[in-house]
Amino acid sequence: MNLRAVLADSLLITGFVFVMMLIVEYLNVATRGALQRLTGRKGFPAYAASSALGVAPGCLGSFAAVSLYIHGALSFGAIVANMIATSGDEAFVMLALFPREALLLNALLFAYGILVGVLVDRLAPQLGVATACCPTGLAVHEEELQAGLPLRPHALGRFSLQRATLVVALGLFTLAVALGALGPHEWSWVRVTLLVLGVVALWIVLTVPEHFLEVHLYDHVARRHVPRLFLWVVGVLVVMAALEAAGFPLADFVRVHRGWALLAAALVGVIPESGPHLVFVMLFAQGAVPFSVLATSSVVQDGHGMLPLLAESRREFVKVKVVNMIAGLVLGAALALTGL
Repeated sequence: MNLRAVLADSLLITGFVFVMMLIVEYLNVATRGALQRLTGRKGFPAYAASSALGVAPGCLGSFAAVSLYIHGALSFGAIVANMIATSGDEAFVMLALFPREALLLNALLFAYGILVGVLVDRLAPQLGVATACCPTGLAVHEEELQAGLPLRPHALGRFSLQRATLVVALGLFTLAVALGALGPHEWSWVRVTLLVLGVVALWIVLTVPEHFLEVHLYDHVARRHVPRLFLWVVGVLVVMAALEAAGFPLADFVRVHRGWALLAAALVGVIPESGPHLVFVMLFAQGAVPFSVLATSSVVQDGHGMLPLLAESRREFVKVKVVNMIAGLVLGAALALTGL
């Protein structure tokens, strides 16, 4: 078991979610809550935007969506749409192994995510589904409303302990990404995105007023969300690494029991990690499982995207996963009936 890789992945995931939460908090206050009002609308644009974030290869779009959902800026249906559309890091592998089928799958996931998201939100009142995990939400205080747009800049040189702590943490994260110690070792859009977001977060921490920094960034994001997030991410990745080191015979099971492949794809998709889904990607590339099994796996699994939600609220994590499992089995069964 490679504990160094587990630690690096945990720091990367936690760091990125931390950066996204800082930026979301800043945009919400700087626009006097406009971001929250925009993403909270229940209409086609909201579902389409959330689903599009999920279709983007990797887990960055899902991390951003979870950050919004945690603070009540996305509806339950919108986060479901995002997770249905998400294929995690395996999206890159699929594009490399079978690009035509991968693009068709992404188009299908995008449309299916919107459809299920709309349906879920229409049923949400009857099901009693909550739309936020964080009790404080994305708050805008009177001090910030008086500050105008944008937030008045902080006078550089006056560093509180909270500001210095955030600057050091974000500086180390950004430097690690720039040097390739965290994230991709080669320059790619993922590495550039992480680097740009890290710099933006640093600028925010350096310039925002003291009230905003202490209440929103330090007390709310850094102290409330980040420690729990990091511990959950480390725990889940350690368990996954242990299963992999033990040689869990998932691939052999799927090959021998093809009739159970659809259900197995849905069950494995519940695991909040990218690796297990790769089994079904490789089996499809080898012709061992049909497209319906790959689609089911892609709908239910979401790479590392759900780890921040698992850390924040196990109840919300279970609700999203239950809905996505049902959606994945329905889509897989429908595709199987057509012979795919």
